[in-house]
Amino acid sequence: MAIRGKFITFEGGEGSGKSTQIKILAEFLRDSDIEVVETREPGGSSNAEAIREYLLSGQAEGKGAKAEAMLFAAARLDHVEQVIEPALKRGTWVLCDRFMDSTRVYQGMDLDSETINVLEKIAVGDCKPDLTILLDLPAKTGLKRAASRASDAQKDRFEKEGEHIHEGRRKVFLKLAHSAPGRIFVFDATKDIKTLSADIWKRCRKQFGVRLKHQR
Repeated sequence: MAIRGKFITFEGGEGSGKSTQIKILAEFLRDSDIEVVETREPGGSSNAEAIREYLLSGQAEGKGAKAEAMLFAAARLDHVEQVIEPALKRGTWVLCDRFMDSTRVYQGMDLDSETINVLEKIAVGDCKPDLTILLDLPAKTGLKRAASRASDAQKDRFEKEGEHIHEGRRKVFLKLAHSAPGRIFVFDATKDIKTLSADIWKRCRKQFGVRLKHQR
């Protein structure tokens, strides 16, 4: 039986550089002879990608926070069952751009914790991250970065929201990190890409004992 893979999630506000750091970490892990799956939320599986398009287009926004959270949970359930859990069982490591913590931040600010807990239990079950990388930076900086890569017409439902909303979410992310110190680690996303990726790799080395092939 294969040794179960590790599940690493990346969280943070808009423009924090999650996708870039996931690609770099995936390269480091592959250089260590570790099989890796890179995925994202909402999305990651065919059904979840369809829900992603609906959510990020803003069509679900008028239905309220509870309906939106339920859609995210439905997408996550399919993603876990079709992609994440099978990969982990065969010993593959999974790197995911957003997961359950994003729901606690983005929808949890408008919903009671009991509803969020129930939806998380249904969608996630025991498939929880072994490590969560929280990329932290001021909302103003993140939104400026996001704006540089997309026009107003290309911005998704969340990128269009105001700076004060995103700064509020940043505070909730940091509060979550404080409540789960053994799983969520905060990294300064204002650092340059190379320095930040080195910091993340050091955490993975310490957490899981992985080494590049040329390291001793």
